[in-house]
Amino acid sequence: MNIKKNIQKLHKTIPNNITLVAVSKTKPNKDILEAYQAGQRIFGENKIQDILNKYETLPKDIKWHMIGHLQRNKIKYIAPFIDLIHGVDSFKSLKEIDKQAKKYNRTIKCLLQAKIAKEESKFGLSFIKIEEILQSEELQNLNNINISGLMGMATFTNNKSQLKNEFISLSEFYNSCKRKYKEKNINFKNLSMGMSGDYKIAIECGSNM
Repeated sequence: MNIKKNIQKLHKTIPNNITLVAVSKTKPNKDILEAYQAGQRIFGENKIQDILNKYETLPKDIKWHMIGHLQRNKIKYIAPFIDLIHGVDSFKSLKEIDKQAKKYNRTIKCLLQAKIAKEESKFGLSFIKIEEILQSEELQNLNNINISGLMGMATFTNNKSQLKNEFISLSEFYNSCKRKYKEKNINFKNLSMGMSGDYKIAIECGSNM
């Protein structure tokens, strides 16, 4: 199935409340344009240089998401245009995003990355640490970010029961935080879970991105 047909099929089959992020890392511009022509407008990249090159050359109504591990010293390069940063896993990163967004009079949406996978190699914050950030007074001084939800990557496994348990744990935590935290820069709307191989399970467990 070609890219255009695949994108159109996905848009027809997933519920309307689900935001589809097309991961375009390593893909050439012609592939991205084919998805774009099929109606896709949100693309995710995991390397700063790649996202910069593609932002410069592709249509400007594309919303770019940073989905890779975030290096604080490179936030300044994407601050002028990035729509959403998925993998924020420290308060220091939030401060740097806020600092760079302020230079452009922007508010940048961020997702705190929770560690739900069993692999040590996966990044992310514990649920306790996420709550510490959300409760902190220092967070209220950051006026140019908006924490719009959580992101989590499940264990790389074919064990559907394990995947489901990991996704449900994050979904329940997300819903708890959504009820408890409603500040000027906390507005939970996005639960980013699920990749090509497990997105259907993630959607069943509450993912909306």
